[in-house]
Amino acid sequence: MSQSLAKIKKDFTQGISQISRFWGFPKGMGAIFAVLYISPTALSLDEIVTETGLTKGAVSTEIRTLARMGLVHRSTKLGDRKDYYTAETDFYAAIRSILQERQNSEFDRAVRSVRDTLTAMEDNWVENEEWNFVYARVQALQEFFDAIDSLSKAVIKLESLGLSNVTKILGVLK
Repeated sequence: MSQSLAKIKKDFTQGISQISRFWGFPKGMGAIFAVLYISPTALSLDEIVTETGLTKGAVSTEIRTLARMGLVHRSTKLGDRKDYYTAETDFYAAIRSILQERQNSEFDRAVRSVRDTLTAMEDNWVENEEWNFVYARVQALQEFFDAIDSLSKAVIKLESLGLSNVTKILGVLK
């Protein structure tokens, strides 16, 4: 049984929406990226609305976030007042953009609150089972955030090696 391209594209868009949600981004953001990624031409906001079924306001908001993250690029057409958008197709650049977005102050403030909790617990130590349990849990979360932060910084620094060199290095590690 053969599926139509329209059905396949719809399924792809839904799949990317779920992946987007998994990574902590809105489903609509994933849908917009997916629609742009599989479009052979740049699309206007109105075309993205038609393809995704999202409201124009939602598309406008999400497209600005995607553009700020470097995951979509805006362009114009001569004689046309509309903005048109294309998806970033260099996945290394896309991942780097997402990791750089992680550096924003809101995320850093949330991570810092975990570190502040550890410090407060250490400064006001009470030796009992519940205190030890809570401390161990918060400490494990801090260690995870520290590892993610180190990984993010390493991936961002890989840019200086160039994509072809990174690909070679990863190929050797397999």
